[in-house]
Amino acid sequence: MKITRKIIEIDQEKCDGCGNCVPACAEGAIKIIDGKAKVIGDRYCDGLGACIGDCPNGALSIVEREAENFDEKAVEQLLAQTASSEEAVSGCPSAGVQIFSKPAPEQEKNNLTAPKESGKSELGHWPVQIRLIPEGASFLNDADLLIAADCVPVACPDFHRDLLKGRAVMIGCPKFDPREETVNKLARIFKTCSIRRITVAIMDVPCCSALPGMVSKALEKSGTNMMVKQIVVKRNPSGQDARGHQVHGVR
Repeated sequence: MKITRKIIEIDQEKCDGCGNCVPACAEGAIKIIDGKAKVIGDRYCDGLGACIGDCPNGALSIVEREAENFDEKAVEQLLAQTASSEEAVSGCPSAGVQIFSKPAPEQEKNNLTAPKESGKSELGHWPVQIRLIPEGASFLNDADLLIAADCVPVACPDFHRDLLKGRAVMIGCPKFDPREETVNKLARIFKTCSIRRITVAIMDVPCCSALPGMVSKALEKSGTNMMVKQIVVKRNPSGQDARGHQVHGVR
């Protein structure tokens, strides 16, 4: 049954497919399709506009038109279906969960095109951005977790070998990522996944210093008592070791 009501409209000319609006829609009404954000069904959109502020291009607006009535039961079914597939929960088209298998030592030895040890990738999964990682991602279970400020891999020349090897990784920017949203997401992950260890890697800049505190607050909210290892990476590319001092026991 169609009625005249408020509903979200997405300007396809302004939309660049960034996907910010997708996780902002609690009902799951918005998906990225063919590189653009689209409302997948009128009945899934409540028309309240919680997603509007997350669009950097002003592509989202509330309009009043004839549309299917909002259907809470349909939304529940949609969310349940989405939760059953890790690949379906992300907003970015490139954020489907992938687990990368490592070659056996003998295979690696016989592979003449394999990179040298110093250039070897230790990335074991995708995605890596905190905002894009599903809270129930399998690679988080029983993980040795590295939470890194997103400038760290650029500044640390041996990031893969020294920091990433053997760890699941989540990266984000404590200056630009919404703090409360990030803390709440980390808290839910800490509560539902059996994280074994946490290492926090930050830069030697003031804005980065917020990240360990966010992790600590998330641990507190989740009711998890765990010591966190902190690593500070230097900005100075003078040829000296880029890694700075290490602090154990942030919490």
